[in-house]
Amino acid sequence: MSDSIKLSLAELIAITGYELPCKQLGVLHKRGFHRAYIAHKGGVVLERAHYEAVCCGESEKPRKSANISFLHKAAA
Repeated sequence: MSDSIKLSLAELIAITGYELPCKQLGVLHKRGFHRAYIAHKGGVVLERAHYEAVCCGESEKPRKSANISFLHKAAA
């Protein structure tokens, strides 16, 4: 395994089965790799530490934000 900070394109293709970044991202998010994203240059970025943590069952779940829209209505 590589010592790189992020997974390589070849690793992403092997994990997801797709070459297109949007398809890769969809598969990764469905599998729990919520920190994966598409970089400005178009490729998927997935940090190796996050990949390993999710594979070991140690990842944190994405946080939900509170719905405070009612506060905006009350202030108006």
